[in-house]
Amino acid sequence: MKLSGQVAIVTGAAGGIGRASVLTFAHEGAKVTAVDVNAAGGAETLALAGERGSEVVFEHADIRDEAQVKALVDRTVARWGRLDILFNNAGVVLVKPLEETTEAEWDNVMSVNLKAMFFGCKHVIPHMRRTGGGAILNTGSIGSFTGQLNTPAYIASKGAVALFTKSLALDYGRDGIRVNCICPGITDTPMLREHMGYDEQGEKNIRKRLARVPLGKILEPGDVARAALYLVSDDSAGITGITHVIDGGLLAAAEYNVPLEEE
Repeated sequence: MKLSGQVAIVTGAAGGIGRASVLTFAHEGAKVTAVDVNAAGGAETLALAGERGSEVVFEHADIRDEAQVKALVDRTVARWGRLDILFNNAGVVLVKPLEETTEAEWDNVMSVNLKAMFFGCKHVIPHMRRTGGGAILNTGSIGSFTGQLNTPAYIASKGAVALFTKSLALDYGRDGIRVNCICPGITDTPMLREHMGYDEQGEKNIRKRLARVPLGKILEPGDVARAALYLVSDDSAGITGITHVIDGGLLAAAEYNVPLEEE
């Protein structure tokens, strides 16, 4: 088992990449604190983990609140005696032109996608330093590298995540703490469905986007979770400060548009 004896915190654990990562980490032997503001979704994640006999605890918390983040970190350490992995995965998207975006909407995107990472790292790093190191993984996006229509707040936040990651990798490398960023492409998550739409038109929107993906398929949350496992395990012991892209080849070319064949 790649994570035997280790303790992890995963945010955004109520579904999508977060849920898949909780289950993947636990399957590989980690004790996991699964964190989300969505209590119902968190309960579903916990139930799935229980069916597999995994040691997972759900923490209902608003990660925009520093006090709540510190408290869940402290409870995790008190429960299991250590903390080895932090996966800052929680995120939100806002599809809205800049001139229509309110200050509150902008602040919410930045709080969930960026400030919450600051809180998590701030309160996890001392515990990792005490035990000789650890692994921090932040969820960026292909939008950490490129612009995207009608999502300026989201893209600004994800661009910041990439450089936040590199900065922390420099600051804490000598403490044995590795910090990396995972950048998914078109992945079948609730956030993608919110962006693209849940109806037939949403499916058409997704297929249109997939025309730009050389592999021609939508990623599953498990595809990203397996990459996350690599970056938090000793398999990547020599890696820190990277932005690891999982996008089916979308960013490989400036020009690529091959419509999917009709099924």
